[in-house]
Amino acid sequence: MKHLKLISIISLFLISMSCTAQTNANESIEEVIHKFSKAGDESDITTIDAILDDNFRIIMNRMFGSKKVGIMPKSGYLKKIKSKEWGGYERATTIENIVINGNLASAKVTHVSKKATMVSLVLLVKAADNEWKLISDAPYFLK
Repeated sequence: MKHLKLISIISLFLISMSCTAQTNANESIEEVIHKFSKAGDESDITTIDAILDDNFRIIMNRMFGSKKVGIMPKSGYLKKIKSKEWGGYERATTIENIVINGNLASAKVTHVSKKATMVSLVLLVKAADNEWKLISDAPYFLK
């Protein structure tokens, strides 16, 4: 009977620790996404560069009138932000459906501004330094 109580207590403790780790990871992911969004709003290339993994890609499926899938690397994305062709205006950001799978995570992110509403599926990787970085963004413009 003593062993059963001890096993139950240890199990509850481990479950509690697991829930806390998940909550901390969710908070870290949300923080990175909000920081990325704000940096885009402010055309802050330095912050964006630090948040994006070197392998970052934007996946644009039939966007801007195209009938094809376009993929833009990090360097192209940074050029668009730097030239203010993209970004540079305030957006409200909502994060939904964070899913964590080990060192990978995904989230559905909605950006609403006066110009447009955009829903993105964002994929993040946990780098060797345990920081979350964006590795891909697949946006869809609602208006």
